[in-house]
Amino acid sequence: MFVDIAKIKIKGGNGGNGAVAFHREKYIASGGPDGGDGGKGGNVVFKVDDNLSTLADFRYKRKYVAENGADGSGSRRSGKKGQDLIIRVPRGTVIREAESNTVMADLSTDDEFIAAKGGKGGWGNSHFATSTRQTPRFAKMGAPGEEWDVSLELKLIADVGLLGFPNVGKSSLISVVSEAKPIVGDYHFTTIIPVLGVVRMGPEKSFVMADIPGLIEGASDGVGLGHEFLRHVERCRMLIHIVDVAGSEGRDPIEDFEAINAELEKFNPELAKCPQIVAGNKIDLATDEQLSTFRKYIEGKGLQYFEICAPIKHGTKELIDAAARLLDTLPPVKRYEAEEIPVSMLEEKSKKDGFTVTVHDDVYIVEAEWLYRILCQTDLDDYESLQYFQRVLQSSGIIDELKNKGIHEGDLVSIYDLEFEYIP
Repeated sequence: MFVDIAKIKIKGGNGGNGAVAFHREKYIASGGPDGGDGGKGGNVVFKVDDNLSTLADFRYKRKYVAENGADGSGSRRSGKKGQDLIIRVPRGTVIREAESNTVMADLSTDDEFIAAKGGKGGWGNSHFATSTRQTPRFAKMGAPGEEWDVSLELKLIADVGLLGFPNVGKSSLISVVSEAKPIVGDYHFTTIIPVLGVVRMGPEKSFVMADIPGLIEGASDGVGLGHEFLRHVERCRMLIHIVDVAGSEGRDPIEDFEAINAELEKFNPELAKCPQIVAGNKIDLATDEQLSTFRKYIEGKGLQYFEICAPIKHGTKELIDAAARLLDTLPPVKRYEAEEIPVSMLEEKSKKDGFTVTVHDDVYIVEAEWLYRILCQTDLDDYESLQYFQRVLQSSGIIDELKNKGIHEGDLVSIYDLEFEYIP
């Protein structure tokens, strides 16, 4: 079964904890603190693999967690960094944050994408030594790794998409103009998974054509293979709309043409604006009157029209040449730009996940996984961003808890890798 959408949970590795240790050596009475830092947690990294064509593997495994960083130890030895977790996906996979539907990345290139960063390692007690605090007996825990529920959506990357009802000849066309070998048969839905074929026009000139499962009326509402079809059409630079001009299955060619375009409009109005070339197939079964009527109708709409008989390659060269000329005038394949995940969404987690505040030698240590995720997305050099972070501390009750713990002006507040002096 072809799978082109999946939902999974990903989590970066937690950072290792810092160590509390003191230097011990013969003849040295007080060596001082020398606890090492924890290692950074591993990242969850998505990488394109052109040997994959579906998201089927994600049906069986739904949670992916990178390796945690190791704890620090004495003699200022830092813990080992957690190993990154590499997740391989087909080219054209769009990653979205599931709750907000925000686009995190479009894996259309060879660039890797770090989807969940590993947490930073906690500081050992050697970091907290000062002139007034010479023997700190505390260290910081490692930061949690980022955690997301994400949806993976495969949108094929093709220059030309073949559009039309089932059994109109899409598979036959791609099989004769490219090296693709789809199943060809005289029955509906012979194509149940998308097929890509490279159409070579000459030295160093080619384009990619996609034979995608056929469309039926109601597809925009999910009928038949509708959503699976339409999802892949979205990336195409242009469409070749193939129609059974002979009406060999008892349907009217003009009604077929309008029905398919209506489904495109309902699913995504932008698809209806995608450039189209119309190909009337099965001309060997059509009457002269059928051919003339359909030609006049299509050309009356200002569209290019070609008559073909795909199995014997009649008219296919002219059709492909016209597609190549049109592609030369069109922009590149559509890519989805990454978006910022709303920070306000993360703030909502504070209401149910809570936080902890501990005090060690007048250092107030605040810990909360949801807060760390907000901190990672906060630009502390930007005044408005900093003001927002301060409002989060206030609205979540952290400031009140610091006061309850007896904090005074000038005391040190430590929130993972952020430290600041408290000012009422």
